[in-house]
Amino acid sequence: MVLGAGPVGENVADRARAAGLSTAVVESELVGGECSYWACMPSKALLRPVITRADARRVPGVSQAVRGPLDAEAVLAHRDEFTAHWKDDGQVAWLDGIGADIYRGHGRLDGKKRVAVTGPEGDTQVLIARHAVAVCTGSRAVLPDLPGLAGTKPWTSREATSSARVPGRLVVVGGGVVGVEMATAWRALGSDVTLLVRGDRLLPRLESFAGELVAESLTEAGATVRTGVSVSAVERDGGTGPVTVTLAGGERIECDEVLFATGRAPRTDDVGLASVGLEPGSWLTVDDSCRVEGSDWLYGVGDVNHRALLTHQGKYQARIAGAAIVARAQGVPILDAGPWGTHAATADHAAVPQVVFTEPEVGAVGLTLAEAEAAGYRVRAVDYDLAGVAGASLYADGYRGRARMIVDLDREILRGVTFTGPAVGELLHSATIAIVGEVPIDRLWHAVPSYPTISEVWLRLLETYRG
Repeated sequence: MVLGAGPVGENVADRARAAGLSTAVVESELVGGECSYWACMPSKALLRPVITRADARRVPGVSQAVRGPLDAEAVLAHRDEFTAHWKDDGQVAWLDGIGADIYRGHGRLDGKKRVAVTGPEGDTQVLIARHAVAVCTGSRAVLPDLPGLAGTKPWTSREATSSARVPGRLVVVGGGVVGVEMATAWRALGSDVTLLVRGDRLLPRLESFAGELVAESLTEAGATVRTGVSVSAVERDGGTGPVTVTLAGGERIECDEVLFATGRAPRTDDVGLASVGLEPGSWLTVDDSCRVEGSDWLYGVGDVNHRALLTHQGKYQARIAGAAIVARAQGVPILDAGPWGTHAATADHAAVPQVVFTEPEVGAVGLTLAEAEAAGYRVRAVDYDLAGVAGASLYADGYRGRARMIVDLDREILRGVTFTGPAVGELLHSATIAIVGEVPIDRLWHAVPSYPTISEVWLRLLETYRG
């Protein structure tokens, strides 16, 4: 049984059904989950025109043709198509197609292998799993405890990706991925954007140069980026009018909407964790097969286990967990249980890839320099200016970007790679393969990048490392 029919739950169900297990999926909202309707798909549909226009403006012969503003109405309509206008018929048909049973309603654990499903009309039925229950309910946006916030109707990531109109003035609180992506999108669509960041830089979990380049680009685009500031209160005039954001120190900023992109919490507060001895609202602690520690039947897959809050990583965990559930159900020993084994989500620790779809893009996988040093590795950071690669200069005039690889000096393998610059997202999988495969530096010399492409940066990084 699967609680939650987002991409993670869908993949657990698919793996179980493909192996012959009967599978039930419980969903209280839209089949397809956060990613399909309020996160990955709508946000990237909003950002794709922004990035395309930025690229075109740096190419002679094309730049003059794209000097006008974006057609916001067309961009929002295109976004709506990617969300299927917030209808899940297609995804329901897919689950039907694999033979999974779909239960509409709110599912709660009700003891060992039991799930009580409260339907839309308030009726409740109890389902009993033969083998396993997988909690795949994801995460939700966290709003800070601020005076006046409750009556302000603030935006979270959901409102930011689904708004039917462009706000005249938008304040974004938070400098993480959601904050910088939505600041990028809505500024390009015409909003007067102010980005407020408590810390001293954007994208604090990535290499510092990534946040610096994104901040520089946002500023050039006309956004106001302020670091080292915190919000002390929020108020909306009359409940429907302009919003006043008050900063610590008393400064007030007026806007039409305020987006809080200040973190995530697990959607486990109302899924019956107490009935199985777990703390409601907590992240689920799991082993590398995503089985909840202390249990032989309960799994926590995707955001709920707090290992890597990314759709693609959750789907990876779902493939691992699905295989483990099937093996245990069939009485087959768990094979290759060590790192990189069939039933071990090792990449959650060593090689989590992520692309930030700002302008410029950021692609990163593995450890940053600070993380590698904190983990006790003897490492060296190797940097290269992406503008020095022939493919980058052909891609766009005035190309700005940077690449860094983190080399484990004892083993001569890569521990992390970060790219920042236009179109670098498509470079990331090569870095992921190098880290997952623990490819020796000497062997990477024989992976010849095509000329003239941006991927030639690999050769330049290796040359820099060897001196």
